[in-house]
Amino acid sequence: MFLGIWQGRLPPTPLHGGGRNPRIAGHSNAMSECQTAAEPVIYEQRDGIVTLTLNRPDQRNPISDSDMIEALLAAIARLDADEAARVAILTGAGAAFCSGGNVKKMGMAGGVNDPLPARTRRNYRTGIQRLPAAFAAMEIPVIAAVNGPAIGAGCDLACMCDLRIAGSSARFVEAFVKLGLIAGDGGAWLLPRTIGFAKAAEMALTGDPVGAEDALAIGLVSRVVPDADLMDEARKLAMRIACNPPFAVRMTKRLLWQSREASLDHSLEMAAAMQALGHATRDHVEAIDALQQKRAPLFTGS
Repeated sequence: MFLGIWQGRLPPTPLHGGGRNPRIAGHSNAMSECQTAAEPVIYEQRDGIVTLTLNRPDQRNPISDSDMIEALLAAIARLDADEAARVAILTGAGAAFCSGGNVKKMGMAGGVNDPLPARTRRNYRTGIQRLPAAFAAMEIPVIAAVNGPAIGAGCDLACMCDLRIAGSSARFVEAFVKLGLIAGDGGAWLLPRTIGFAKAAEMALTGDPVGAEDALAIGLVSRVVPDADLMDEARKLAMRIACNPPFAVRMTKRLLWQSREASLDHSLEMAAAMQALGHATRDHVEAIDALQQKRAPLFTGS
């Protein structure tokens, strides 16, 4: 009953070990850690919050090219392995969140398509289909800050995230049918679990765009904010997550994802096992002590 007003504090030092961690205590910028404007994905961390920015604004941030796929997979692996990271925000550079597939490379001359269908299948399996698997396996919660159009695989990319906030200019299009294709990136699994079968079928079968306010109405996003406020609002939400015990946050995300397909008995069994782990953490003891002492807790990830 206290959860609505009672929040923890982020530790001023790293979760493990001593000394100052500049990635938490400092304020990095988009070109930190030898990053350049040419990198497909920009990785920033501040106060335990990682911002991943798709960085192909001149192309509206497509994700079907191999360099973008590999960069995003590398960022996910780095994020999930970093115990100082507590939550992530995914957004796009420029005026678009993600344009999905690179249409210029969809012909036989290159890209994922191949004259031999078996190779095309392999290209999907070893390419873009690795993304939904990586997002599903990741324990760090991810907020999609949708700053413009999210088209095709871009719409599905937003659904790979745990939470979605839309700027007022955002629009979502499950556009595959317009190109004579289907969602080859897991969209047929992701979209119905995000907004329900009927609305997912309407989006997938018509290919019609859904504006920000309509996306809010069907549960595709949890809120709509002015474009200028999008990243500030996404960061505020991220801070509300980051102030909680990090092991509990990771286990909560894992339980939510695994329970999507599990029976009630299986979900309860997983919950019991994870709860046993939670009871054994110092952060749980700190939470109880702080509640009884009427002070803000300081969680250390231990």
